[in-house]
Amino acid sequence: MKGIFPINKFRDLRTPFYYYDTKVLRDTLACIHEEVAKYGNYAVHYAVKANANPKVLAIIRENGLGADCVSGGEIHAAIKAGFPADKIVFAGVGKADWEINLGLDHDIFCFNVESVPELEIINELAGAKGKMANVAFRINPNVGAHTHANITTGLAENKFGISMQDIDHVIDVAQGMKNVCFIGLHFHIGSQILDMGDFVALCNRVNELQDKLEARRIRINHINVGGGLGIDYGHPNRQPVPDFQSYFELYDNHLNLRPHQTLHFELGRSVVGQCGSLISRVLYVKQGTNKQFAILDAGMTDLIRPALYQAYHKIENITSDDQMQTYDVVGPICESSDVFGKAVDLNGVRRGDFIALRSAGAYGEIMASGYNCRELPKGYTSDELV
Repeated sequence: MKGIFPINKFRDLRTPFYYYDTKVLRDTLACIHEEVAKYGNYAVHYAVKANANPKVLAIIRENGLGADCVSGGEIHAAIKAGFPADKIVFAGVGKADWEINLGLDHDIFCFNVESVPELEIINELAGAKGKMANVAFRINPNVGAHTHANITTGLAENKFGISMQDIDHVIDVAQGMKNVCFIGLHFHIGSQILDMGDFVALCNRVNELQDKLEARRIRINHINVGGGLGIDYGHPNRQPVPDFQSYFELYDNHLNLRPHQTLHFELGRSVVGQCGSLISRVLYVKQGTNKQFAILDAGMTDLIRPALYQAYHKIENITSDDQMQTYDVVGPICESSDVFGKAVDLNGVRRGDFIALRSAGAYGEIMASGYNCRELPKGYTSDELV
């Protein structure tokens, strides 16, 4: 376990910081490429919101993925990293005018549209530039995903997407516009999904909607099923690369894709989640009344997921082989929720030990904040620390 980290290189770095194992990342991307190659009409866009570290983005772009962006800043980051504009899709329930104009100026592949008012603004802004904007409609399929409530996005009660019963009207509106071209349908039901039945339910909804639209002689060229595939937070070493074979095979088996159609995916967590770890030093070991605390120099400002979602990250003392003891692992932030794990068994902890919070490559560094006037953590790759 400890051998996967270049601990001697860590000693010269200021903690906390993010460490990205590029072998794990490249192995993951190679697996995606191998599986997608089995199907001639699959396209994968990396969800930039998961991790926008420039060095990570560069490796993903080098491996041929497109980019899924949800803000103008992410479009900037993708373009700067070298992602081709014709492989960029732009989603989001609240696109500002400047963000839409940025997408238009770069001639991105597609806007994933979530409402008629948004469609009207895209048409207006595209018209002002004398351009045609490709649009796909994000459909809310009312499919529940077996995941945390805060990362479920496909239910009727969620803010995302257009309801299935409204799609006929929205398509009619689009077809009457001069500066938008309706090219596809977009879906995304949530994140960290491990129950493959959720994706089967999504396929059934897509099939139902496709049949309905084809009865109206409406041709759909692109189907985008979003992302959502989860990772194994409990055993990052045992399963560093998710089961992409079963994931892509599921869509081949259950989605009635037409011969002329391209199937798009927007994978984020499953691409980068397992390659990243938050590395922290122990500041103090504190004996409480009923428990002992390992107090780290990393806090919820550096990795907010445990405080925000009650998310689990495997915690390891990577500098100790001492006998196991039990600790509450906490940070220095002035919030009671600044806790990474309670009753965590770790090799005996001393001041200065390096603690690794595993599976932190997704929604870790990108969600860091400056609360308590703290500096943002830096990110390093294994390529840099050879």
